[in-house]
Formats: sequence, structure tokens, C-alpha cells
Amino acid sequence: MSLWEILLCTLIASLFGGLYLLGMFRRRRPGEPPLDKGIIPWLGYALDFRKDTSRFLKNMQRKHGDIFTVLIGGYYFTFVLDPSCFGAIVKESRSKLDFRTFASKLVLQVFGYKPIEANHSIIHASSMKHLMGDGLTVMTQATMENFKKLMLFNLSSGEEKRVWQEDSLFHYCYNIVFRAGYLALYGTQPHQGADNKEKADEQDRIHSNQIFHEFRKYDRLFPRLAFAVLPPKDKIEAERLKRLFWSMLSVKKSWQKDNISGWISDQNQLLAENGVPEYMRDRFMFMLLWASQGNTGPTAFWLLLYLMKHEEAMKAVKDEVDKVSRENAQEAKPGSPPINVTRDMLNQTPILDSALEETLRLVAAPILIRAVLEDISLKTSSRTEYTLRKGDRVALFPHMSVQMNPEIHPKPHEFKYDRFINPDGTKKYFYKNGKRLKYFNMPWGAGVSICPGRFFASTEIKMFVFLMLSLYDLELVNREEEIPAIDISRWGFGTMQPVCDVQFRYRLRF
Repeated sequence: MSLWEILLCTLIASLFGGLYLLGMFRRRRPGEPPLDKGIIPWLGYALDFRKDTSRFLKNMQRKHGDIFTVLIGGYYFTFVLDPSCFGAIVKESRSKLDFRTFASKLVLQVFGYKPIEANHSIIHASSMKHLMGDGLTVMTQATMENFKKLMLFNLSSGEEKRVWQEDSLFHYCYNIVFRAGYLALYGTQPHQGADNKEKADEQDRIHSNQIFHEFRKYDRLFPRLAFAVLPPKDKIEAERLKRLFWSMLSVKKSWQKDNISGWISDQNQLLAENGVPEYMRDRFMFMLLWASQGNTGPTAFWLLLYLMKHEEAMKAVKDEVDKVSRENAQEAKPGSPPINVTRDMLNQTPILDSALEETLRLVAAPILIRAVLEDISLKTSSRTEYTLRKGDRVALFPHMSVQMNPEIHPKPHEFKYDRFINPDGTKKYFYKNGKRLKYFNMPWGAGVSICPGRFFASTEIKMFVFLMLSLYDLELVNREEEIPAIDISRWGFGTMQPVCDVQFRYRLRF
């Protein structure tokens, strides 16, 4: 064979290989879901998906039904929007559907952390120990102490203190909840003696505020960083922020803190025992910060906003908070000790629980993704059976398919604070087509990838709202102002954020 023939064959092989990688030869096999590759090779529907995930999926659902496969940035995603299929997917063994494949690439890209095989079991075991059961009781008290440090340190009764103060609601909620959680998890300034405690507390307030300020810069970049579409200037800023957090949350600096949570210290120790180098453990600490504190503050914002916009809901939740406070001798009133909200008190608030769950139904919008490691079959509610192809990814978007589904939740766009409880305070069941649903609200994910810190996150949010309603009268500056729209760039990353802030007023109740 001549040199020209060899070059020609090489060129043809490269051409066909490139076309294959671009998805040009992909065809729908018998039994597979409808396939839609779009018109742009390799990219497929990446631009439409990123522009507005929810609108894109609604359009695809109208076009193809509840299950379909689309090409997005070189990967084939099968979206399953039929709630009856969720159980089969989230319970499937890791040998067939693996959530870690996608998650590992994402955390490396956005946090610089390269996971090890034992990571999931380490996080799960530590969360079971420290963020549930007796461990959660300890964390609840630690968080309460830090809420006191941030919210109660300069309160005093009297008419001179009962003046209205104005602030931005989203910033206020995110700031306070983030800082209380950060200090509870990552530790506080050490001190010796009562005199030094006040100085240490002030340092904690200053330091936690600085951390929050930098965190918000990173949080604003997060969606585009996750999609790898940051412009050069923002990419440089993201790298600067990563290095900053690797340093501020480093293992060496954590040794200098008091009251570090067992959740943080145990995971650091277990990673070290598994051979993870110190610099990589610093990056892991940054990942834990975003995972634990990136959604609680925004959720608290939406919950308080919905309560202030719905007078009946505010009255019901406030009455419950006051009742629990009285029954536990924790009323906030002149001359009484500072209120101390306990885990036991937070377990006596079914109306607040329902209001929080309703808030999450409206604004929590994660996308659950699994890598398909071998061909598997999936049966729908209509008894149609599809085959999911090895090498693809399967994805669920519960916000659209269950949380905003009018067959499951009538008038889904309305905030109904008591949607999740019966008149006697017991939890409601939900149905579709006459069948009781297990997955009717999925703000925390499901299955093996369900958020391990969900109980602690709920505790943070409820405690903050409990304190706000106990201590303050609250009202919107402009009561006629519409609830802001959500920032559609954040679809898929947890709790949505508003496109603009809302001004509110607060003053001491007593």
C-alpha cells in the first residue's frame, strides 16, 4: 500500500471516528425511548438545556412523552418524567446505575477535589453519626449557640429598641443561616476565660461574615462553572476563590479552632487514614461547605417570604411557635433569659414542618443523574417497557414531574402552608391515578444519593425561622410587591435563588 493510500485510509478513519464521537451515527434501537439528537453535532441540545432546563424538558415532554433520550454536550441523557418509574431507578444497584460517575467529575471541576472510592461511605457514616439521632441533638445545640452569637448578642428590651430596621431579605437570611451553620460545623475562635469570650465571639462574627462574603462571590459563579462556560475573567476569579477557600478551610487552620464538629473532624481523619493527602483534604472541606450551606439560607428566605405574603400562613406558624415556646418555658419576653430553641421543640412543629416542605416543593429543583453501566429495562405506568442503553445517563427532574404536577398537588403554583398535613396534624398521603406515591416531593434527592445532611439542614432552617418569629415582628416594605421570579440559570443545583432581593422590616416584639 502506498503512502498516499495509507494517509487516505487514516484520514477516512479519523473522519468516521470524529463523526461517531459527535453522535452522527447514533440510532434508536428497538425498545429504546424516543431519541432526539438536535441539529448541532456533539452539542445537541446543550445550549437549550442550559438556557432554561425546565422549559426545555417541558417542550421535550410534549414532543416525546414522559421518557426520551437527548444529546447534551456529547452525552446521551434519558430523562424519566414518569413518577411511577422513580422507585426502580433510585433503588437500582450501583453495578447498573451509578451516581458517582457524574458526581466525581462535577466535584473535581467545581471544587478541585478528586474523590476516592471510599468517599461515599465516609460521608454517609459520618452523617449518620453526627447529623442524625443523638448526634443531631448535639449539632442542634451548637447551631443554636451560634445563632445566639449572631442574632441575640446586642438585643435589649425597651421602646428605644422597638424601632423598625430595614434590610434585604435574601441577603439577611442567607448571611445569618450560613454563618451559624459554618461556625457550628467548622469551629469557633478559641478563648480562655469569660473576658476573652466576648472578644472571641466578636472575631467569630467578623470572620464568618468575611467567609460569607467570599462564598457569595463563588456561589454566583457556580452554575456557569459547573457547565464549564465561564468567560476568562470569571474563570480566573473562580480559581482565586477556590485557592482562598482551600486555605481558609485547610486542615492546618482547623486545628487552631475550638468546637469543631465531629462531622468535620471524623471525615478528615477517615480520609487521612485512606491515604488522601492534606492538600486534597483541604479541597474536600470546601466541598463540604458548599454542600452543607449552599441551600439552607436561600430556603429560609423563600419560607419567610411566603409566610409574609400569606397572612393566614404566618398566623398559623407564629401561633404554633408561640405555643411551643410557652410549653417549654422559652418565651422571648422582657426580663427572661435568651430563648434557647432545642431539637425537642423543633419536633413539636407540624405546621412549620409542612410550610417548610411546601417551600421546598416550590423552589427545590435538583436533577438526579445516574450513569448506565449496563443495559437495563424500565417499565412505565402505562406498561410500556423501555431499554436504557449502557454508556448513557439517566436523569430525573422531580420539580417538574412530581412537585409541580397538578395531578399530585392541585394548584401547584400556589403556596399552601398546610398542604402536607391533615387537620389533626398527621402527615398526608399523595396519589396519582389512584395509586399512592412514595416519591411526591424530592427536594433532597432519593435512594443512595439522598442528601445525608437533610435533617441538619432542616433543623437550621426551622431554628432560624423559629427565632425570627419569636423575636421580631416582620413585614415587607412593599406589601404589594410580587414574589420575585427564580433565577433559571440555577435549575438542577438545589434550591433556586431569586432574580432580585426583597426589602423587609423587622423590630423586636417585646
